[in-house]
Amino acid sequence: MSDMPGPAPATATELRDTILARYDGFSKRLQHVARYVLDHPDDMALQTLTVIAERSGTQPSAIVRFAKSLGYTGAGPMQRLLRDSLLANNASLGYGERVHQFTATVDHSVSARGVGALIDEFTEGDIRALQNTRATIGQEGLADAVALIRKAQIVHIVGMRRAFPVATYLAYAIPQAGKPTVLIDGVGGLALQQFRAISAKDLVIAISYHSYAPETISAVEAASIAGAKILAISDSLASPIAKLATQTMVVRESEVRGFRSLSASLCVAQALVVGLAYEQERGALRRGRGKTSVAADAS
Repeated sequence: MSDMPGPAPATATELRDTILARYDGFSKRLQHVARYVLDHPDDMALQTLTVIAERSGTQPSAIVRFAKSLGYTGAGPMQRLLRDSLLANNASLGYGERVHQFTATVDHSVSARGVGALIDEFTEGDIRALQNTRATIGQEGLADAVALIRKAQIVHIVGMRRAFPVATYLAYAIPQAGKPTVLIDGVGGLALQQFRAISAKDLVIAISYHSYAPETISAVEAASIAGAKILAISDSLASPIAKLATQTMVVRESEVRGFRSLSASLCVAQALVVGLAYEQERGALRRGRGKTSVAADAS
């Protein structure tokens, strides 16, 4: 990390890009702060340093030191920049705080209302996660991801452990839209051979969440070496697969009683498939081949 920081980032986008560019050069403590800023910008914008320090598991002084390392005079100017960004895009305003308020009530509901209350807890958590996903990815993000899939010669999909259901859905549904697809599953210890099949004309869709499956990281590294495009679906811009990705779709799933959902990730996967099918149909019409229905087959 340089002792002489350059000019402080002037926008939230510049702040994000600066953090990502300098992330590997930060100390482990400042990396911890950096990740929290990337993953919880609403908390950074709206909460006091004391609350942020408690939620992030760090010290207020570390947050101040992090802000100064980026060229700010302290944490305040960095927080104001993030606050202005949230106010300009109020669809995502306060998501982190709403989650904290929701989880604070969860521990009391089952004892008071019985086990049936769990359906309310899980659906409410997923609703919040889905709303945040719509605000975080947006229409442009989805369109860009669909374009990556369309341009690829072959789509390779990898997602292990908790992410495996998302990967298998994509591997089932994307071929329905006429795109050659390979599921990297490593069955029989053949992961290395599957990695070697990735070419520069291909796209790798990698799905992984903290604490990030080593097999998925290896697949992304192999794709990067091969020169392939990489579409990451992950919970942080600072995740190992996001660092090498052409595009990252950030999905923060809900967590209720220690169980993390996949609802938002599967929603994104389905939107990708239907978006691809729609664009493939439009392309066929422009080429004069007539309309073909592929979206229904992907359901």
